[in-house]
Amino acid sequence: MAATVRWSLLKLLRSRCPVTEKNRALSLSAAHHFGKLQHLSRLPGTRFAVRCLSIQTQDTPNPRSLKFIPGKPVLGKGTLDFPTSNSAECSSLASNLFEVEGVKSVFFGPDFITVTKLDDDVEWTDIKRHAIEIITKFFESGEPITTGATQSHSDNTLSEEDDDIVSMIKELLDTRIRPTVQEDGGDVIFKGFEDGTVKLKLVGSCTGCPSSTVTLKNGIQNMLQFYIPEVDEVEQVEDELDEISTKVFSEVERKLQDS
Repeated sequence: MAATVRWSLLKLLRSRCPVTEKNRALSLSAAHHFGKLQHLSRLPGTRFAVRCLSIQTQDTPNPRSLKFIPGKPVLGKGTLDFPTSNSAECSSLASNLFEVEGVKSVFFGPDFITVTKLDDDVEWTDIKRHAIEIITKFFESGEPITTGATQSHSDNTLSEEDDDIVSMIKELLDTRIRPTVQEDGGDVIFKGFEDGTVKLKLVGSCTGCPSSTVTLKNGIQNMLQFYIPEVDEVEQVEDELDEISTKVFSEVERKLQDS
């Protein structure tokens, strides 16, 4: 009986249809914690017309991140994170954006680019102007977004090794959670489920965002627990390379402040 119920819920999630009015209300409540509802009333982003391409910018819940929308597909599907300039060797667009003074990280989405600045003291004015010029020139060149072997964060493909709980977690992430987070310039990646704990990695505008804890606990965790009682908590994790990069950056930032 339990297996039948789980399978029915999986099919429902894949159809992207809400279960009941109560579930719809829950989804809206979770979306509010993601920072979506508070931005539904925001004014349209500023449009900059350069030649034949119009670049739209949009604020994100993270004051240090800005979303650039070129009106054309970027990755088309999935997301790709460039936390440091060294990680951007596979993309001339990302590499050029890192050359702009004050840029800390770059993130590609299906149809947007998120740029994160170093700190609050760096003004957006110059970064925005140079970034728009670089993005416009890139798309007019016709160059590929990436070259060589790259691994983007695509949908969480179901595996034969996944049990019912992991399958449901992946379905919820891909159908209810990731689209909302991507609208705010970031993404959430499934990294595992162990002893009742769902391990997730936040990237893009979610990295270092002041509201990331609220997003995890009051948004994602509440939604997963509603559908899947076996979920006890949600935990944010980082890859080993990300942890090293963060430590190196923090050390450089400390030395600059001391000098």
